[in-house]
Amino acid sequence: MSCTSIRIFSFLKSRSLKYSTVAVQDPTKTVELSEYTPDKIRNFGIVAHVDHGKSTLADRLLELCGAVPPGQKQMLDKLQVERERGITVKAQTAALRHNGYLINLIDTPGHVDFSAEVSRSLAVCDGIILMVAANQGVQAQTIANFWLAFEKNIQMIPVINKIDLPGANIKSVEIQLKNLFEFNAEECLHISAKSGLNVDKVLQSIIDRVPPPNAKIDAPFRAMIFDSYFDHFRGAIAYILVKEGSIKKGDKIRSYQNDKSYDVSEVGIMRPEMVKCTELRAGQVGYIVCNMRTVQEAVVGETLFASETPRETVETFAEIKNVQPTVYAGLFPVENADYETLKQAVERLCLNDPSVTVQPDSSKALGLGWRIGFLGVLHMEVFGARLSQEYDASVILCQPSVEYRAIIKDNETIRKKRYDGQSEIRILDPSKFPEESDVETFLEPMVKVRMIVPNEMMGTVNGLCSECRGERGEITSIDETRLMIMWRLPLAEIAVDFFERLKKLTSGYASFDYEPDGFMETRLIKLAIYINGKEVSEFSQILPVAMARDRAKTLVQRLKREIPRQQFEVVIKACIGTSTKAISQITIQPMKRDFSQLLKGNFGGGGMERLNKKLSHQKKGKERMKMLGNVQIPKEAFLNVLRN
Repeated sequence: MSCTSIRIFSFLKSRSLKYSTVAVQDPTKTVELSEYTPDKIRNFGIVAHVDHGKSTLADRLLELCGAVPPGQKQMLDKLQVERERGITVKAQTAALRHNGYLINLIDTPGHVDFSAEVSRSLAVCDGIILMVAANQGVQAQTIANFWLAFEKNIQMIPVINKIDLPGANIKSVEIQLKNLFEFNAEECLHISAKSGLNVDKVLQSIIDRVPPPNAKIDAPFRAMIFDSYFDHFRGAIAYILVKEGSIKKGDKIRSYQNDKSYDVSEVGIMRPEMVKCTELRAGQVGYIVCNMRTVQEAVVGETLFASETPRETVETFAEIKNVQPTVYAGLFPVENADYETLKQAVERLCLNDPSVTVQPDSSKALGLGWRIGFLGVLHMEVFGARLSQEYDASVILCQPSVEYRAIIKDNETIRKKRYDGQSEIRILDPSKFPEESDVETFLEPMVKVRMIVPNEMMGTVNGLCSECRGERGEITSIDETRLMIMWRLPLAEIAVDFFERLKKLTSGYASFDYEPDGFMETRLIKLAIYINGKEVSEFSQILPVAMARDRAKTLVQRLKREIPRQQFEVVIKACIGTSTKAISQITIQPMKRDFSQLLKGNFGGGGMERLNKKLSHQKKGKERMKMLGNVQIPKEAFLNVLRN
């Protein structure tokens, strides 16, 4: 057995003994926190790229502090979709006691689609653990998270995780952290979150290196809502950071933006389940129940304050900026009768995920629904899964599209009559695509993409980006084996399946992150789908000209698979704009009835003549049905055709 193996074995043995003496505290007991003055409190978060070990480290910290029994997994990943996909979607909190300190942990997601959750978490953190896996090194989202924390002037503790894996290269990761972020090797902690090796040093570093919160205990109560969710029995429950004073059951408080008064019925902390406490004091993070009845009352960034404080003297907190959606999709109930139920479910889920934007929409085929903005396609899929799992809702999510814009010609008559006097309009829906003759210029959203790839795969990745109509930026060497490549790409090209294509081409070795980078002039068209001469706007899309032909072929092929054969011929066409000339067309042949059995196998003596007469009658009947009948499109077709 090697020396390293002996050390790990000895550590694990001592760790199991240590855990056996740690009593997991009773979650039903009301907790007393008055001993924790602001100087004895640390508020920190864990940020890292996807699958670098955030949730595993959180589990070990909960164990070390006696909050949960040993051997638990994904304790802060409470949603079903998180456990199914193995990713963190919602930032979660947990209050931990260690060596006389109250340490508030905020776990965060790692995927680029949930960067808004990271931003909200950092608003209440005084320090973060910036974690990097020793076998993968610095990835694109690591860099994005670093700059988010750097802009907020938050103390960072670099942690190198997974040091016990066979492919771990600690020295290389230290060089990357030095080159990219100017962290010295002696600042970095080396841990294995899975085995628990050196995790106790992380707790001590948080106490030593993360500053205490800037809070006033002797001032009137004032707190900020940084997250919230809806409970069916108790209304909106808000997660708060208390900046001044204290709050306890029975206190009267007010909200600044909504200007409403509340009686506090419960306060508590997360460990990681909800645990009541006698009061929350300045510097502490917890939850509050005060009969907030609607989801709009607990918006992120809201300021709560003591009722006796005059509203005009209250200093509000810096606004937590919501990240603008990058993709939009129609959301409709499978059954129209479920509209009101689904509306309530969407409102409650939006409270828990305020980065989602919602506006009413309607469709001839699908009825009443909403146009919803998401931070990415994964975000959209998770939102749909949560509606299904948490609210038992059956929904149709349409093909995602990005927000295009159009500069309307400088003609007062055109602008006033057709576009409410606007010189620039947003285009989210194909049914509202403007007349091309009215438009001076179309604008397409662009993003700045940061990719980290192995040296030998640079040509492959550049080829993919060129194919996606990109402009190459600077190339930086991270270490002797990997490069960081910057590209400016149209958002439409990366929103749907760019990440999957990148992973496939690089065998999973590449990572990427993106941020908005303004708009660029482009040529846009509306790809209209006609079924037997009638436009079905639910399948129509807005696209740059370069993407039209390939998308048209894909859509008509999918529709042919999904639409069942009718008693008449069905012609599916994809056309550009108002033109009826098809750029892609396909025909579904009608069902046929076999009349030969009526002839009892006797085709002689005029039998063929009678058969041809029957077929002629059938043909005339089908032509009449084609003229009068509507094509039956099953609801499943909308789900399957519009699914990527």
